[in-house]
Amino acid sequence: MAAHIALLRAVNVGGRGLKMGDLVSFARDLGLDNPRTLLQSGNLVFESPDRADAALETRLEAEAEPRFGFQADFMVRSAAEWRALIAANPFPKAAHDDPSHLLVMPLKAAPADGALEALRAAIKGPEQVAIVGRNAYLVYPDGIGRSKLTITVIEKKLGVRGTARNWNTVLKLAEMA
Repeated sequence: MAAHIALLRAVNVGGRGLKMGDLVSFARDLGLDNPRTLLQSGNLVFESPDRADAALETRLEAEAEPRFGFQADFMVRSAAEWRALIAANPFPKAAHDDPSHLLVMPLKAAPADGALEALRAAIKGPEQVAIVGRNAYLVYPDGIGRSKLTITVIEKKLGVRGTARNWNTVLKLAEMA
């Protein structure tokens, strides 16, 4: 069995409520082993014999809409990929000094060539961004709430969907997996 981390995009915001107990039941009903959640934002850790993240994403997304009544994007990474995501962090100072303002945004796919430059050109504040494979790393030194670097801007410039978690959550998910 391989451990996996699945992140749901835009859960418990904008009227799309989902109880984490329902998410655990959903995972169990799909035959995923030892499902557990972290926080109320759609963080699911589980074990599965299926090692293909894309196949797990497709399966979770297909089963979620009839079950929950809304379409949900899932970003799935194996525990090994999650550890690599942590090791690849291009902003170690932010991780150490201000982990709540460092976000990792697992993406559905790696952005096209030139997308990172387009995103950097759109930044109007002190934020920093880097891309490593299928993951974006974002630093919000003045906080996220007032930043103009929103998920809408990020996804538009990168041409791919994703969901972000702060560094503290990233590390807690690694421990769980």
